[in-house]
Amino acid sequence: MDLKNFTINLSCDDKPGIVAGVATELAAIGGNIVESAQHRDAPSNRFFMRVAFEAPAEVSREKIENLLSSVVTRFDMKIKITDDTATPTIILMVSKFDHAMLHILYQIRVGWLKAKVVAIVSNHEDSRRAAELEDIPYHCWKVTKESKEEQEARLIDLVRGTNAELVVLARYMQVLSDNLSTRLLGKIINIHHSFLPSFKGAKPYHQAYDRGVKLIGATAHYVTPDLDEGPIIEQETERITNVMTADDYVATGRDIESRVLARAVKLHLENRIMLNGQKTVVFS
Repeated sequence: MDLKNFTINLSCDDKPGIVAGVATELAAIGGNIVESAQHRDAPSNRFFMRVAFEAPAEVSREKIENLLSSVVTRFDMKIKITDDTATPTIILMVSKFDHAMLHILYQIRVGWLKAKVVAIVSNHEDSRRAAELEDIPYHCWKVTKESKEEQEARLIDLVRGTNAELVVLARYMQVLSDNLSTRLLGKIINIHHSFLPSFKGAKPYHQAYDRGVKLIGATAHYVTPDLDEGPIIEQETERITNVMTADDYVATGRDIESRVLARAVKLHLENRIMLNGQKTVVFS
């Protein structure tokens, strides 16, 4: 029998019968659950669930949606059903530091990330050659105070025109406006050296070296109007020793940023992240 893979993400107030209700309806169409994870957020009494399952090839997403409609109504659920046969589409945004972008492109090439990059957007020309090698459309849009609004409007048009499901800021060094952050809420992921919160500016790792910090790290988070304070998806740190130079700090930071961002993108594309106010529920 030919099968298709689907994922369901749902949230609602916690009460008895949620898991049983969903499982019963899926069984009615011959669905076979291959992965299931649940979480209850005690302070808000919200229940979060992710279910990955197989279903006969003739079953459509719309049919599953109709089948679950009674359960959705009964528990007042927010629900998202994804047909996993489709390859997710993403837009990468980068400035001059291209390590995180190149790491994502490599992970896609070797199959660890299931995604298609439909465009690379930059405010510099530095990464055009890398885009050409991957046969990805490259858009170099210079950003000034006067052109920022126009550039962001072009980005919205690009997201719509390519049906991109996610925008990834792979060390894109421009602050997005509150308007854009709100319009694409939950669809933009950024990487930030947030374990160096006191060190702002162009050379945070050099500042960390000068201060002799013992841990450096990075955080991947969703972009919100609150700069660098969006819901956290993934983090990692690495211990520093006193024999390391400032260049060692930079190299270590590049590696951490690349790994953390790629993991965050993978979690998002596999529908393993659910927003819970200012936090995330991550089913890893």
